[in-house]
Amino acid sequence: MIAYLKGIPKVLESDLIIDVHGVGYDVAVTTSTLALASSVTEIELFIFTHVKEDALDLYGFSTSQEKKLFEMLIAISGVGPKTALAITEKGSDGIVLAVQEANIKFFTGVSRVGKKLAQKIIIDLTPKLGSIKELQLAPLRGVQAELSEALVSLGFNSHDIDELVRTKEFSGLTVEEALPLCLKKLG
Repeated sequence: MIAYLKGIPKVLESDLIIDVHGVGYDVAVTTSTLALASSVTEIELFIFTHVKEDALDLYGFSTSQEKKLFEMLIAISGVGPKTALAITEKGSDGIVLAVQEANIKFFTGVSRVGKKLAQKIIIDLTPKLGSIKELQLAPLRGVQAELSEALVSLGFNSHDIDELVRTKEFSGLTVEEALPLCLKKLG
């Protein structure tokens, strides 16, 4: 099994190919990891290898904690790797809160998750809440870190800022483009 890849990222629309010594690995990743890959010359990912009868799929994560969260999700009957990846995208903090509040809408907002599956996810993850809480979000990097720093210097609460700058809405933007949008949301 492939557990880890380090190589040159090649982003093709919504796909990530990692060139490791001339061999290209097609890796499914979250949009935040895809945005990170488009801004670096080398990337390191923790890999979950999903073996099917007719295919071998690779799922990549920027932290081992993100991979563990993904593995907890695919252990739930009815949650496949693509669905688990989409849920993982929402982050461990959001997932913990949704499970604590039994927020079915949080999970049904994900493609391929209906009401029954959302209930099952909540029931199955409730006893694992402690494990999920231990999973820390990846530290802010690049534009996200600069944006967070700028907003903190303007006097905003760092917790609110971190949640905001991690959203998909700001991926791929420069600090100059994202700052006015953040100020509107926070204002």
